[in-house]
Amino acid sequence: MSLLRNVGTIGSLTMLSRVAGMVREMIFSRVLGANAVTDAWFQAFIIPNVFRRLFAEGAFSAAFVPMFSKRLHGAESDQEGLEDARSFSADVLSVFLPVLIALVALFELAMPAVIWVLADKPVDPETYPLAVDFARIMFPYILLVSLVTLFTGMLNSVSRFAPGASFPIILNLVLIAALLAGEWFAETSGASIAQIAYGVAWAVMGAGVMQLAWLYYWVRVEGFRPRLAWPRITPEVKRLSIIALPAAIGGGAYQINTLVQLYFLNQLQDGSVSYMNYADRLNQLPLGIIGIALSTAILPTLSKFVGSENKEGADRIQSDAIELAMLLTIPAAVALAICATPFVTVIFGGGEFSAGDAAATGEVLAALVLGLPAYVLVKVLVPNFYARADTKTPVIAAFISLGVFITACILLLDPYGVIGVAFASVIGAWINVGFLLTVLAMRGHYRIPAVLLARIGRQVFAAAAMGGALYFARDELAGWFGSGILIGFLAVGALVAAAALVYFGIAFATGAIDRQRIATLTKKKAPQ
Repeated sequence: MSLLRNVGTIGSLTMLSRVAGMVREMIFSRVLGANAVTDAWFQAFIIPNVFRRLFAEGAFSAAFVPMFSKRLHGAESDQEGLEDARSFSADVLSVFLPVLIALVALFELAMPAVIWVLADKPVDPETYPLAVDFARIMFPYILLVSLVTLFTGMLNSVSRFAPGASFPIILNLVLIAALLAGEWFAETSGASIAQIAYGVAWAVMGAGVMQLAWLYYWVRVEGFRPRLAWPRITPEVKRLSIIALPAAIGGGAYQINTLVQLYFLNQLQDGSVSYMNYADRLNQLPLGIIGIALSTAILPTLSKFVGSENKEGADRIQSDAIELAMLLTIPAAVALAICATPFVTVIFGGGEFSAGDAAATGEVLAALVLGLPAYVLVKVLVPNFYARADTKTPVIAAFISLGVFITACILLLDPYGVIGVAFASVIGAWINVGFLLTVLAMRGHYRIPAVLLARIGRQVFAAAAMGGALYFARDELAGWFGSGILIGFLAVGALVAAAALVYFGIAFATGAIDRQRIATLTKKKAPQ
């Protein structure tokens, strides 16, 4: 299966998940708004997701997938490979699960202290207990979703990407149902915002159980039989830990970044955490569809080429990924920056979410998306290190980025508030990209070819022209965005259609799109 087809499978399902997530946030903003209660809820939800991202998108997958795939495909017969892979996964699961249980127990006990550290001082006597309760309810989700990650890695090793890419949809659908139920209770029995938030927190756990059942079903379909055994540190489990530990530290840097961001946001006025969350939801839409999909799809192919010492093939795959990422990400960033407030107004506005909330969130989004190409490039470049079993270099890059982010937050928080925190994130992301590219070039692993740089330059030109068109179209449609969901979405649809027509028209005309390369990527077989 080609890179583009793999990306298409993962990306389409991820897009469906992101759209469902967007619908979830639309309902969340209208039902609960942006206030102290939603700040407490989002803060509590971020904590387990810090660990989810660490396992699902970082260390564990990067270490487990190549090792599992080697056992599955490296034996003399398919049956021997299957048995070897089953044994390895059972050993990993038997050690992995007790560690997760201990982690959950530790955080459940320590949660008041964790929330206190992240909170503004002195703590708010009304919202502090809410944040602790929400966090204690939702933190066990990490146990469920980490097992989901293990099963996803097993399925990715046999190129079964769809179940792993689709499981986030379950969470979004369950939370949508919980929010609608909460709104109904508010209308019929006068349920408060806090009471609705409690119900949505419990829905997160219910969704985790459903997600685990979904992935378990698919690993059974593929012939795997996950089982628990007495925990034992086998040589392979030990090697997995050795490979994963540096990546976990590096992934930890990103998650420390998230927690540090939360700390700084808590120093600002009520609603700041919510504004950043809503803005990041729009920022994450292209990041998830493009960046995570490409990262997941290219790791097995890169590992194959690196293992066979086929530098030409590895360079080709890396260049393909960068080109495809920038082709889609640059215009997305420009469009989101120019039309930030209209998009936020249409998607989140109404109910408890006021016009002032939309304006504040739009300003944050316009700043945050300046780093969107960098966020995607990090996702695309890191697999080049993981394919060489080098999990240390991304660690260094991540901690350098973290240091820059903290410094920038300190400098920008007072003069710019929540927008300053967004700018700090952007600066850190671009520093990360620069470091990774420099190291790859210095080691002779990869250097961006001049022809690709020229093509990216043309993409920037096409995106700039598109941005100019959007600037004028946005003002012409200004009265439509706050005129109800239907009219607002028609206006947004018109903007998106105009943007796509201008961007891709100019991109084709100027050679920003390599038609021959796209044709190669759509072939049924990946290049050998």
